[in-house]
Amino acid sequence: MGDKARAHPGAAGGAPTAGHPSALRNVVLVGPSGSGKTTLVEALALTAGAVNRAGRVEDGATVSDYDAIERRRGRSVQLSLVPVVWDGCTVNLLDTPGYADFVGELRAGLRAADAALFVVSAAQEAASVAATVRAAWEECALVGMPRAIVVTHLDTARTSFEAMTRICSRLFGGGTDTVLPLYLPVLGPEGPDGHAPLTGLTGLLSRRVLDYSSGERTELPPAPDQEGPLRAARDRLIEGIIAESEDESLMDRYLDGEDIDVATVTADLERAVAKGSFHPVLTAAPAAGGARQGIGTVELLELVTRGFPTPLERTPPAVTTPSGTPRPAPVCDPDGPLVAEVVKTSSDPYVGRVSLVRVFSGTLRPDDAVHLCGHGLDTAGHEPHPCHEAEIRVGALTSPFGRQQRALDACVAGDLACVARLGDAETGDTLSPAGDPVQIEPWSAPDPLLPLAVRAHGKADEDKLSQGLARLVAEDPTLRLEQNPDTRQVVLWCLGEAHQEVALERLRERYGVQVDAEPHRVALRETFAGRAAGRGRHVKQSGGHGQFAICEIEVEPLPPGSGVEFVDRVVGGAVPRQFVGSVEKGVRAQAAKGLATGHPLVDVRVTLLDGKAHAVDSSDAAFQTAGALALRDAAAQARIQLLEPVCEVGVLVPDDFVGPVMSDLSGRRGRVVGTEQSPGGRTLVRAEVPETEIGRYAVDLRSLSHGTGRFDRAYARHEAMPPQVAERLRAERSPGA
Repeated sequence: MGDKARAHPGAAGGAPTAGHPSALRNVVLVGPSGSGKTTLVEALALTAGAVNRAGRVEDGATVSDYDAIERRRGRSVQLSLVPVVWDGCTVNLLDTPGYADFVGELRAGLRAADAALFVVSAAQEAASVAATVRAAWEECALVGMPRAIVVTHLDTARTSFEAMTRICSRLFGGGTDTVLPLYLPVLGPEGPDGHAPLTGLTGLLSRRVLDYSSGERTELPPAPDQEGPLRAARDRLIEGIIAESEDESLMDRYLDGEDIDVATVTADLERAVAKGSFHPVLTAAPAAGGARQGIGTVELLELVTRGFPTPLERTPPAVTTPSGTPRPAPVCDPDGPLVAEVVKTSSDPYVGRVSLVRVFSGTLRPDDAVHLCGHGLDTAGHEPHPCHEAEIRVGALTSPFGRQQRALDACVAGDLACVARLGDAETGDTLSPAGDPVQIEPWSAPDPLLPLAVRAHGKADEDKLSQGLARLVAEDPTLRLEQNPDTRQVVLWCLGEAHQEVALERLRERYGVQVDAEPHRVALRETFAGRAAGRGRHVKQSGGHGQFAICEIEVEPLPPGSGVEFVDRVVGGAVPRQFVGSVEKGVRAQAAKGLATGHPLVDVRVTLLDGKAHAVDSSDAAFQTAGALALRDAAAQARIQLLEPVCEVGVLVPDDFVGPVMSDLSGRRGRVVGTEQSPGGRTLVRAEVPETEIGRYAVDLRSLSHGTGRFDRAYARHEAMPPQVAERLRAERSPGA
């Protein structure tokens, strides 16, 4: 790689634009929370001249963390875009949250990007690194994202670039030469605390030392005692690059002793990185003491512009017609037919819904007539909602720079832009020509498995609640809204506690809706534990026509899943034919209301055996009432059994956590039904667990597995609840409890 910073146009005065995909680099920053992604974005923006001074996360002054919630919490909670210009290229930096609750934002960033800077902190302990970074690394691997690794926080005491590189090599490269440093850190004299500060870098390809100790970037030759270690590290790096780029002719030249020039190795580096098989390691530190450049930021921008793939080199997502017929894959050509996708939806208090769009083919321009279609993101275990389509006209295009929106004349294939008021566009929707519509295959969204039941705080909030929740879910597709007819609760399904907190804050601050959280109730059922007989007598006389209806029934339990059966066995017309259906209506209405605990009655057969009617006073309403009374009388003679929903649960964890997970599931009254080995030293534990026991499992599993486990669940059936559990539940829900 070259060692001189190229002249670059500043981006502060207007939106950086690219006329061709070859001048674009879309780079997503990925890594665990606290690894320094937002600080790195700020340092890169300062080096590229996009900002005049770097803000700090602690001060709430960074470009990418512009939301009030982010500034208050001191961490990213949403995807943000910061475009900069370097060496004639527009570099779209996509900052993503590192916390697991916001993995949906990470997946949106991966969809928008063509390569990733994977950020790890040298200040984290090895065990913590292994636990927190693996999930994020796998998210990148699942979509084939090319990655380079950036080690941060080397300015912290007791940190080691070499140790962190070894950890990354073991975790991400299996100990092979696919994870190797491009630069080695240069450390200054040790301070009183025994820590040697980072003062520069040694370029392995250029064989030059980049010294920052004076506050300016100065090139120096390596010291004589560095020549041997530098040569060994350089040889290993070049061999790794050539091997992963599969350039056999270059490997032959190298093995023959030819001195390979930097430009040739850089070209092979780009091929190896684009394949996703080689991951160079760099380091970076923010500017200090008023310096214009942070250590390693120039080198990172050079890697991005010279060693990362352009949109032309990435395979675009598959497309179909709106009806599902496969179509040829789009080509990243500004002159081709338009194919663009909404990768993020946000809300602005002044302009309403704003869509961040990635253009995969063609050029998007203001006032274009386009076809909008989509059916949301794919979520495991849930059917996509029906496809919606509309012909719309594109409004103004803007390029976001944190909170700012700067006008754009056009957005070419490979680039990103914001579009306001794009009809009812949702995340995952496709924009294509009005006369030849297509639909991009959506990416998958994580299934939210932590329930949050909410109710309006006051009368004024009731009117705004449904609209506020609808907007919230449209903005964040990893939220799922449920109106539960059994428990009559409004439930917001989230990915974790932080996700819940942010959702409530947005609902309150952005949409002006105050809500109260309440305990989430599970949809229980009731059934009869044995046979019972009941008599319903509804006789009233108060002048004029009275009410007269008597019926006798027998109730017996049925196998699970049978529902409520009604059988007529009346002999001799004791209950006139026109009133048999009335009895059934009354029985079913009472069954829906429940008998002992207010939960619906299921899996019973109700047989009408006998009854009495009056020629004048009997009516449909009277026999409905008698049917309900008969069912309640039968319940008083029998034991009512509570049924609880049981879920099929699959828990995927590293092998080290299988024992604790199985023990925990048993403690939740779960039955482990089997285990399966999975790649990467993981085990899938399958179990059947009552739903009442896994309401907070999304949180508990994260704690139990140190953030490495994940699970899915699906309703299996209702089963009898153990008597002691049912009694405890009744006691908890009794008025005096």
